[in-house]
Amino acid sequence: MTVKRVAAVLAAGALVLGGFLTGCGGDRSAERAAPGGDGSAAAGRRLSIATGNTTGVYYVLGGGLADQIGKHLPGHQATAEATGASVENVQRVVRGDSDIAFTLADTAADAVAGKGAFTAPQPIRALARLYDNSTQVVATTASGVKSIADLKGKRVSTGSPNSGTEVIALRLLKAAGLDPEADVTRQSLGLPESVQALKDGDLDALVWSGGLPTPGITDLLTSLKEKVAFVPLDAVLPAMQAEHGRVYAAGTIAKDVYGTPADVPTISVPNLLVVNETMDPALAESLTRLIFDRKADLEKVHPAAKDITRDNAPKADPVPLHDGAKKYYG
Repeated sequence: MTVKRVAAVLAAGALVLGGFLTGCGGDRSAERAAPGGDGSAAAGRRLSIATGNTTGVYYVLGGGLADQIGKHLPGHQATAEATGASVENVQRVVRGDSDIAFTLADTAADAVAGKGAFTAPQPIRALARLYDNSTQVVATTASGVKSIADLKGKRVSTGSPNSGTEVIALRLLKAAGLDPEADVTRQSLGLPESVQALKDGDLDALVWSGGLPTPGITDLLTSLKEKVAFVPLDAVLPAMQAEHGRVYAAGTIAKDVYGTPADVPTISVPNLLVVNETMDPALAESLTRLIFDRKADLEKVHPAAKDITRDNAPKADPVPLHDGAKKYYG
């Protein structure tokens, strides 16, 4: 077999494998064109979607979005990448490692303002406001933790490094008058690792920000049952709002979501779908339209997609909408 023939066979095999892996994790950025390309069908671009932990809603819904892009956006395929979530996702979009990213609105607000984890304003634009994340703090009943203040002296997972969960977890602790570095034994674990550590008795509590229901939290509550319980967050909401604004709002984890004995008061934060400001407007418009044209399919992937509405989607402040998204919303 000639060298050219071998190369052709390998290339064909790579295309088949790439199609199989669409919607799954892994870093395949080399298969994509550079960010800011024309987004045309002829370009045959592979888009990368930065999501989050593999047992979180970002990853599940991102895989669904990748599938819909491959089926309904001519000339494009997409891959959902497992990441540390919000902060990392914004960084990936800015660097050009990802084309599309899920992020919490508080992290995105920091990004456009150039504060918090960001030393300068970041060139991101929103395609849509999605569903709201619920902050979910779960503690072992043996730990006696019934409030955020009770976490003092406890072993706590504050989420993956550079994640939106980590941002919220540290702010929760401070709002309760705790020093995240001195008053708790803090571990920076992703959701799968946090869940396992609670099961193994290596943690007293975890913090997670995600859609409802989050598969990893469902697994935890199903496995440990009455040995774990949600920690209510209404007591720290006023301090969170006073320090960080109304991006944090009162929310509820209804008892039927996880089969808990009662509703749990929590703190909710909107999610945004963001891209680099350099994305071609035609591609940005097509992606925004796809979200709503294929919304029913996304709802089948995860019920959180039911909360994505045409009325709320343009309300991405303080993150500016991409020009392509503006064109779609009219």
